[in-house]
Amino acid sequence: MSEIHRASTTAPVNIAVIKYWGKRDPKLNLPTNSSLSVTLSQADLRTHTTASCSPSYPTEDSLLLNGSPQDVSGARTQACFRELRALRKQLEDGNDTLPKLSTFPLKIVSENNFPTAAGLASSAAGFAALVRAIANLYELPSSPTDLSRIARQGSGSACRSLFGGYVGWEQGSAADGSDSTAFQVAPAEHWPNMRAIVLVVSAAKKGVSSTTGMQTTVATSSLFAARANETVPRRMQEMQKAIQDKDFETFAKVTMMDSNSFHATCLDTYPPIFYLNDVSKAAIKIVESINAAAGKTIAAYTFDAGPNAVVYYLEENEKQVAGLFKSILGEKEGWAGQRGQGVTANDEARDKVVVDAAVAVGLLEEGVSRVILTSVGEGPVKTDESLINEKGEPVSSS
Repeated sequence: MSEIHRASTTAPVNIAVIKYWGKRDPKLNLPTNSSLSVTLSQADLRTHTTASCSPSYPTEDSLLLNGSPQDVSGARTQACFRELRALRKQLEDGNDTLPKLSTFPLKIVSENNFPTAAGLASSAAGFAALVRAIANLYELPSSPTDLSRIARQGSGSACRSLFGGYVGWEQGSAADGSDSTAFQVAPAEHWPNMRAIVLVVSAAKKGVSSTTGMQTTVATSSLFAARANETVPRRMQEMQKAIQDKDFETFAKVTMMDSNSFHATCLDTYPPIFYLNDVSKAAIKIVESINAAAGKTIAAYTFDAGPNAVVYYLEENEKQVAGLFKSILGEKEGWAGQRGQGVTANDEARDKVVVDAAVAVGLLEEGVSRVILTSVGEGPVKTDESLINEKGEPVSSS
């Protein structure tokens, strides 16, 4: 039997604090503005991917995600395969002793430990893991920056998941996208006490995909140009400085304002796009109540293209932020883990918030299905745990 070549990796989710929205080149996933994100801990949110190849495999490339076969014939996936194969072929052309892996069909098995297509950046982690796993399989010397250019073609925000910590994505200006790559603003250990609580409002697939939404916004929103050309460039500078200075109040203010700006352009799109719902708005109200009670900004909400709230805070303010949410949502799934059990419920703060924002509390209790507690984390990690056995058959990690 022919040899089965395998390599595995895990890759993280990232949640943007300066949002990417709009494409100057949809085919290459070139953005109309730069963006910046926080990479989240893989202990809580990750994609685990094994890439393998063998001359004994069927001629078609294949991908199994969470046990379901996926279509890999699309232009985005094919672009990633093509570029990675080309890099492997360069190595093979320069060294006759290397096996011709670039000519073998690919079999890829991937698993997420979080809901897919529910506004939790599953495509970012997925394409980052796919590209990193194939790069490991092909033993490519490519840097994370080089690989970010390839991952970007699969999913724009995937380029940021090639790094840990605090990550920027430069929009670039070259027509071929060669300068539209990710870069690390600061590693996780620079500001390690950053925490996040994700309020999963709906695990259902969203109604308007990000790709469709972006194209419609670019075509119809009158607010969009000002955001891309003026607002975001200024905020990128403000955010990078806030991270370097570990200035949470500025980090939080810019994060919330940019989320609001992004969703304003969605609302200004024709027809309008509503990614937020009443439960999302309730989460905003609770964050405002937390900050008002603290007398300063200690929590920051942000929403991607979906209703789920991500609330950033520092570890030293855990009881005031996560503790309040535990008092409201303590019955929900997600508190049983080590992180959740370590959070002390803040019933005194809850009683005050109920008086000030009873409707918001009720909406959260009814509309949040689970919580995820996490922190800033590392980039992709090579792993020996394979989702494909030595016979080339998929196996589950669970």
